[in-house]
Amino acid sequence: MSDFSLPPELTREPEVLIESPRFSVVKRRADGGVDFISPLPCPYNYGCIPGLGSGDGDPLDVVVLGPRLRRGERLRVPVVGVIAFLDAGCADPKVICSTKPLRPVDRAGLETFFRVYALFKRVLHFVRGKRGADTRFVGWLPDVTRPSA
Repeated sequence: MSDFSLPPELTREPEVLIESPRFSVVKRRADGGVDFISPLPCPYNYGCIPGLGSGDGDPLDVVVLGPRLRRGERLRVPVVGVIAFLDAGCADPKVICSTKPLRPVDRAGLETFFRVYALFKRVLHFVRGKRGADTRFVGWLPDVTRPSA
C-alpha cells in the first residue's frame, strides 16, 4: 500500500491555486502548461496547494467545491476531506476543500468522478508509455475527512 501521508504544513484552510476552473476540459499543471485535454468537462475546480508536494512529485492536488472560479485565482478554503488516489503507482492524494460541509451527495459525486478519472488516466499513461502502473481511486482518508452532514 502506498503512503498517503500529507505534508505536516497542510493547514485546515490552505491557500489554493485554481489551475482548471469548473467545467473545463483542459487539465493544467501549476506552471500553466497543459497536462491533458479531457473528453469530458471536469465538474469541479481543480488546482493545487503551492509549496506542498505530493507522492508523485507534483504540487499537492486540490478540488474546490462550489461555483466556477477563475484560472489563476488564489483563495483560502477549508479542507473537508482527502481522497486517497494512486496515479501510476504513486500516492497522489486529492485534498477536497469547500466553504460548506461535505454532504453524502458530494462524497458520492467525488468518488464517481475519481473512479472515471482513473480510467482516463490509465489510457493517458498507456499512450505515454507507462504501462501496467496502478492508477485508481482508493478511498477517503478517515483521519482527515470530516463526517458527512
